[in-house]
Amino acid sequence: MSALAVAGRPFTAAGRLFAFGADAFLALFRGPFQVREFVQQAWFLASVTIVPTALVAIPFGAVIALQAGSLIQQFGAQSFTGSAAVLAIVREAGPIATALLVAGAGGSAIAADLGARKIREELDAMMVMGIDPVQRLVVPRVLASMLVAVFLNGLVSFVGVLGGYFFNVILQGGTPGAYLASFTALAQLPDLWQGMAKALVFGLIAGVCAAFQGMNAGGGPRGVGQAVNETVVITFLLLFVANFVMTTLYFQIIPAKAL
Repeated sequence: MSALAVAGRPFTAAGRLFAFGADAFLALFRGPFQVREFVQQAWFLASVTIVPTALVAIPFGAVIALQAGSLIQQFGAQSFTGSAAVLAIVREAGPIATALLVAGAGGSAIAADLGARKIREELDAMMVMGIDPVQRLVVPRVLASMLVAVFLNGLVSFVGVLGGYFFNVILQGGTPGAYLASFTALAQLPDLWQGMAKALVFGLIAGVCAAFQGMNAGGGPRGVGQAVNETVVITFLLLFVANFVMTTLYFQIIPAKAL
């Protein structure tokens, strides 16, 4: 194999992933919509991610509150600790924590399920019967991943803010009233919408990557395991790229709130 072909592998894989995502988007408009499959997948994803998400959100909020509080105290602006913590959690920590858990727990499960169906030739049997596996299996899983990511982002933001409040007031001697009153000092409503939009996009990326790797698994059980590992790695890389792009666009479109 030539060096040019080896160098072009990542671009070929990226093109196949993009084409797969486009197929899933077009299949969304072809009925009938699999409501039962969607509900089952959403419930499954929520059941495997809600407890780890809640547990991860507490140290996330605590670390952010402690770091932000310590830094702001050096500038003598303790009254803005709550606002800084809320901005960090809502804008970045909440969507990122949600995406990592949805991709790590939910995405790996989706890839393993579809990969097992692939090596058992269930997907080929569906196509022989005239059933589109993308419309029947992929679309409900991707939509469920997006829905669960949005709700988990709200959970992370809520638990993270509460954890930051507790650690700031108890460990750093902050004032409860000042922490709560400073929420609106720097934060604004578009910050919340940005966090929700990030969670929605991250859920889409996790679902599409997991389904793509699962439906292209090969080589028996070993190939399924490899597909699961690749799902987590590729999704994490794409999530950080998407987060950088969305954050940059947000700061260009929405001006920062003046004091």
